[in-house]
Amino acid sequence: MDLTGTIASLYNVIAQAANGGGALNYLTEKFEAGGGFMWPILACLVLGLAFSFERLWTLTKARTNTKQFIVKVKKALDEGGVEAAKKVCENTRGPIASVFYAGLLRADEGLDAAEKAIIAYGGVEMGFLERGLIWVSTFITVAPMLGFTGTVQGMIQAFDAIKEAAQISPAVVAGGISVALLTTLFGLVVAIILQFFYNYFVSRIDRLVGDMEESSIELIDALYELKQRRK
Repeated sequence: MDLTGTIASLYNVIAQAANGGGALNYLTEKFEAGGGFMWPILACLVLGLAFSFERLWTLTKARTNTKQFIVKVKKALDEGGVEAAKKVCENTRGPIASVFYAGLLRADEGLDAAEKAIIAYGGVEMGFLERGLIWVSTFITVAPMLGFTGTVQGMIQAFDAIKEAAQISPAVVAGGISVALLTTLFGLVVAIILQFFYNYFVSRIDRLVGDMEESSIELIDALYELKQRRK
């Protein structure tokens, strides 16, 4: 199903639910009164939420008990060496385990090689965690801009109505301005909703990156101690 069909289906569901009255009925009426710019604003909301839910699922999967994982890796290094630590990383999901595995693969080449591998793969994992956030940020910016554009168009229509009526009637002016401001209202609401998601994701990613950096230092230290014991 294409994007237009998806949005139309969503609107039909809302409209059917609104037949029972209440808040949905009020929102449907205001949506229809807002004019054509309400549809791209709704598209920003639908697409922004789609990317947000995808990131939420990805970041939830990336969650790892870092302290417990580091203890397991260190224990595996002490008891079975690098190969045992690799198996622990293979059986653990999340970016920290992937970064550790990349470092352990190069451990036989020396600490410098392992450290470079950790840094390089850490950048890859960070890019994966941030993937899609640029679109959420784009919709946060575009939705209010569409709302303001719809408001300008509505104001032009209101002034055209005044020109046709050949008088400044409060009823003519108030009605046109009210409709014009609806797009701005809906655009700002969409931006606010998506901004909460975006800030939450940035906070989660920063915390994950911090855990990766801290745990990577501990891995390098553990590899150094292992190397010293083997001398």
